Amino acid sequence: MSLHIYDTSTRAIREFVPVEAGRASIYLCGATVQAPPHIGHIRSGVNFDVLRRWLARSGYDVTFCRNVTDIDDKIIRVSAEESVPWFVVAERNQRAFTWAYDTLGCLPPTVEPRATGHVPEMITLMERLISLGHAYASGGDVYFDVRSYAEHYGKLSNQKLENMRAAADTDDESCKRDGRDFALWKGEKPGEPTWPTPWGPGRPGWHLECSAMATKYLGSTFDIHGGGIDLIFPHHENEIAQSQAAGDGFARYWMHNGMLKIGAEKMSKSLGNSLLIPEMVQKVRPVELRYYLAAPHYRSSIDYSEEALLEAAAAYQRIEGFVTRAAEVIHDVDADAPLPQAFVDALDDDLGTPQALAVVHEVVREGNVALSKGDKEAVARLLAETQNMLDVLGLDPRSPQWRGAGSDLAPVVDALVAVALEQRKAARERKDYAAADAIRDQLSAAGITVEDTPHGARWELSR
Repeated sequence: MSLHIYDTSTRAIREFVPVEAGRASIYLCGATVQAPPHIGHIRSGVNFDVLRRWLARSGYDVTFCRNVTDIDDKIIRVSAEESVPWFVVAERNQRAFTWAYDTLGCLPPTVEPRATGHVPEMITLMERLISLGHAYASGGDVYFDVRSYAEHYGKLSNQKLENMRAAADTDDESCKRDGRDFALWKGEKPGEPTWPTPWGPGRPGWHLECSAMATKYLGSTFDIHGGGIDLIFPHHENEIAQSQAAGDGFARYWMHNGMLKIGAEKMSKSLGNSLLIPEMVQKVRPVELRYYLAAPHYRSSIDYSEEALLEAAAAYQRIEGFVTRAAEVIHDVDADAPLPQAFVDALDDDLGTPQALAVVHEVVREGNVALSKGDKEAVARLLAETQNMLDVLGLDPRSPQWRGAGSDLAPVVDALVAVALEQRKAARERKDYAAADAIRDQLSAAGITVEDTPHGARWELSR
């Protein structure tokens, strides 16, 4: 079985057949940076990071484009409320998003374009649409004429044009031919940033920017467009309309992740119930938070509770415990060991992470049995399988991301703890148990847990 994914546009599971054999292109709607990210935002990053890793493991050369919307109504509103320039708001929050993605182990995108850096491409796209009769300039704005594309508009969201409400995306709807027409470009307003265009100064409309950036970096037709289900309409519907009306094939597959909720409400900043990433990684370690976000199927909704978060952390710790104990026996893992077929089948079936993690836990159970029996050959095989599966999911506890090997202080900490453990070992050998216990207590106070094993003492940072 090859990779099959649920395509929102056809409302069906489809076999993934890329535009170009051996290559996969993904465009993910990234952050609108008016505020720092909560876990609902970063869920999308984790879900599509798993997709990217699985495509790479399956042999594809992956180009992953994740944009940044660094100018829009919300950013301008925050700028006015705080009396700071719009770019200050955008920059600080983009940095917060980047930190959050990095902290949760998301691989950096191949390219991360900003909307404000692609105004020339947006102008070109508007010129194409106007020349083809699909857009028009009015009152300093530029609008997409939805009736010019009525036969196709609404197919992604499964709506009929006659049932749609007005776009309500401008202050003066009288400039539009039809209230459902949406803004490609917004004309100049006092106190707002502007860029010059043939139709006058102004700034980008939200939908226009993604079409311009996606096709610039991935081509006129590319493989997968992703984002949260809340973007299906109007954002993604409008992207399709303006791109295909201009003559681009655009995305061949549309993937949408489910929302993260608290109770019955979607997590959002306006509800005041957002859980920001810096706060969350005080409750559990970053790798445990990633496990929590990756474990449910990407299309399902997550109803957040701290109890569920801690249960996910405990589940991950069971996996981690086996990997740590097995690594004391097996030092070199075969990175080319084949993945269990059940794991492969799970991810090929619309990225089924719940089933994939069930396979991981089953292999871990077998590994613990092999450890208890002293079956070194079986431990080596099962450890390799476990680590290779976890690598695909971005959860391998021995990877540099989670071992802290990227930190300049990691080698120093390793060396200092090693000296302390040698001193403790020497104290135990001379039966000075008070001194040995004192060393252990000092390490514990510093946030380091020591565990005595048949293979000697090992340590980890306290959870």
